[in-house]
Amino acid sequence: MRILLYAGKGGVGKTSVAAATGVVAARRGQKTLVMSLDPAHSLSDVFDLDISLMDKNKGKPNEVAENLWIQELDIHEEIVDHWGEVHKYLSQLLATTGVDDVLAEELAVLPGMEEVSALLHINRYYNQEAYDLVILDCAPTAESLRFISLPQTLDWYMSKVFRLERNIVKLARPVAKRFYDVPLPEDRMFDSIERMHQRLHGADNLLTNMETTSVRLVCNPEKMVLRETQRAFMSFRLNGLAIDGVIINRILPQDAQSDFFGHWANVQNKYLDMAREFFQPVPLFMAPLGEDEVLGVEALGRFGDQIFGQIDPSKVLYRRQSIDFIRKDGRCSVKLHMPFAQKQEIDLAKIGDELIVRVGNIKRSIILPRAFAALEPTGASLTNDELMIKLGE
Repeated sequence: MRILLYAGKGGVGKTSVAAATGVVAARRGQKTLVMSLDPAHSLSDVFDLDISLMDKNKGKPNEVAENLWIQELDIHEEIVDHWGEVHKYLSQLLATTGVDDVLAEELAVLPGMEEVSALLHINRYYNQEAYDLVILDCAPTAESLRFISLPQTLDWYMSKVFRLERNIVKLARPVAKRFYDVPLPEDRMFDSIERMHQRLHGADNLLTNMETTSVRLVCNPEKMVLRETQRAFMSFRLNGLAIDGVIINRILPQDAQSDFFGHWANVQNKYLDMAREFFQPVPLFMAPLGEDEVLGVEALGRFGDQIFGQIDPSKVLYRRQSIDFIRKDGRCSVKLHMPFAQKQEIDLAKIGDELIVRVGNIKRSIILPRAFAALEPTGASLTNDELMIKLGE
């Protein structure tokens, strides 16, 4: 199964591009699912579906055409399926503060719950070979980065904190019940978290395997949007994901002749040149601004053909490793692909077998191989878009 993540700044047209890709792939005979990761779902809108169709199978895959399904997760359904004990405890905890019961249930839906639920679905679809292609219509950039960092964050929590926390609560619970009116979590809540983590096993490798998962960034030919796309490009690469395409959406047609649109066409041409300079050799795809809204399967199919032409959008379109561990002449080093990073933004640290790389406000923890784990960073150099970190005694 192939996985495509369509990511970018809010409002650039990710949903339309993701849906159009799904239609093109389905028409090529590939069993395709388009899943929305944005809490403000709009997949059903772009397919111009009757809302009653989605309500019949709420939160589950809905078939919209031959070989094509869409899925808009419903957090309340996901709580029942995956978060029951955790949500129940959080609701009880909030209720003890005097918060109304209904409001407590709403507040107990924590940031990240929907993203973890999506990962559970994706991991299951992959293991069951349920689809040939899963396309993820991501939330705006910041939420997308939280989504892709979740497997690593959860692994760290389970290995470093979970068991200690569980043992402390187990010891404290009998005493706390006598003197403290705030409930401590029961063992069944910890069991629920452990089962969920087990079902997520392999999700991190799934996302960082370039033969399985590719990120495609969607942007508009505008300076502010291109700058954010640069930052997103660097962030996804720092987190170990492969980027195999950039789609530039809403390009004015060449026959825009009026003074007003002629000026905007010239502005866009300048930023298209800038995009080529920024992102090549990663493939760039041009998505034109149409005469009408892109709604429904037929319109999405035409839009997808304009973007990809004869190219199969499910294929890996560009390959480059984001991280390499190098051992040469007895010397060890770690090479990271760091496009658009500035030397003054980079900070390094090492804790145990983890090498921590920070670029501005973005941080990546890299688990070092056993042969590298005892070594400390001795220096680093940034050449073009590659950060070389030297390790030694």
